[in-house]
Amino acid sequence: MLGVVDLPPSLTRIVLPFGQCYAWRDGDEVTLVDTGPPGSGEAVAAALAGLGLDRDAVVRIVLTHHHIDHSGSTAEIRAWNDAQVVAHASDAAVVRGEVAPPPFDLLPAEQQLWDSLGADDSLSPPSLVDVEVTGDEVLPFGRGARVVHGPGHTPGSIALHLPGPRVLFTGDTVAENGGAVILGPFNLDRQQALGSFHRLTALDVDVALFGHGEPVDGAGLRAAVPGPFAG
Repeated sequence: MLGVVDLPPSLTRIVLPFGQCYAWRDGDEVTLVDTGPPGSGEAVAAALAGLGLDRDAVVRIVLTHHHIDHSGSTAEIRAWNDAQVVAHASDAAVVRGEVAPPPFDLLPAEQQLWDSLGADDSLSPPSLVDVEVTGDEVLPFGRGARVVHGPGHTPGSIALHLPGPRVLFTGDTVAENGGAVILGPFNLDRQQALGSFHRLTALDVDVALFGHGEPVDGAGLRAAVPGPFAG
């Protein structure tokens, strides 16, 4: 089993009824990594208040991908302070509500999980995307956050690698479940996702943070195995 991982002081994990998002603080400015499903704004605001910050502290929202449990509260939170929204160019049209997300082709194990979650593939409330990235850009937070394009979960799935604090946000390409670090489920292109999984789990970091599951240290990330959703 994985042990407890200490998060950097600048990082707050915001656990939601389904999934989670993260707040990175640079002074009084906050970058949110994902926004949770629709209706998560109040939970995010409460987390900020616990840090002594108002809603208008959020200056940037970075979406790891377009799925509703990651982008569902983007429009709501963006409206607090006209926060800049960053997403990959391949997912931006879905975030804006211009096109529907591609349909899933679920493995039996994924179908069972999908049914147990009561999940759906509905659209998030549409949001503007201010900055479209393609990979290798360095975003101005956390002493420089490099965008790592890791397609497969969605075409525009990204991770964020912060070399200074040695932190990795993987989105849903990697997940933690029951003490194991595995390929996340519900991938649109499993072969691409598996390649992205191997690239991310080989990165030299001290803390890895997932869209679903508990944080792990670098050893836990490197011990990852593809698991039941690799096909």
